Amino acid sequence: MSQRTIGIVGGGIVGLAVAREIAQRFPGDQVVVLEKEDRLGAHQTGHNSGVVHAGIYYRPGSLKAQLCTRGRSLLEEYCAERDLPYDRCGKLVVAVDAAEMGRFDALERTARANGVPGLTRVDGEGIGEIEPYASGIAALHSPATAITDYGVITRALGADVEAAGGVVHLAATVTAIERRGDRIDVSASGEVHTVDRLVLCAGLQSDRVAGRAR
Repeated sequence: MSQRTIGIVGGGIVGLAVAREIAQRFPGDQVVVLEKEDRLGAHQTGHNSGVVHAGIYYRPGSLKAQLCTRGRSLLEEYCAERDLPYDRCGKLVVAVDAAEMGRFDALERTARANGVPGLTRVDGEGIGEIEPYASGIAALHSPATAITDYGVITRALGADVEAAGGVVHLAATVTAIERRGDRIDVSASGEVHTVDRLVLCAGLQSDRVAGRAR
């Protein structure tokens, strides 16, 4: 198969994860990332809680529950390989009074059905032993819940793309997308990038970027 050029619009963690996966699966292809800001992870990626969830909340058997479990494991492995921040600080989900116990019990059933690793139920005294500044009548302790820096991870993914021969263009705002036969011309900040396939990972701007295609 001849070399293809794969364009990715969006330099957040989703766009860079897609770009990295393509670069690794198809080493003969050229990957081009277009990000409108002057840095990676400038929007939602760099403005979230940084929590790595363990799967407490999602409906058992759902794709969200499966991806949460698989994604947490892969992310921890990647952070360890790249020496990136990853702190298994754990989390307490606290019921503060009896009125919350019905929802609390349902949440525990969901968490156990999802196989949240190391999950334990503790009483009020146990809450204080884990977190002295929290109080309640019962809590779920999830030791596998972690925190990380998704901005740092995104920049590492970008470095992986470039190490694999891909190109990351910053300050490249997409203004037009036009199909020409079997290829696609993507206009971005005065330059035209011609690609064979285009993946839009522009977050909250995805609908606007898609609207520029013709």
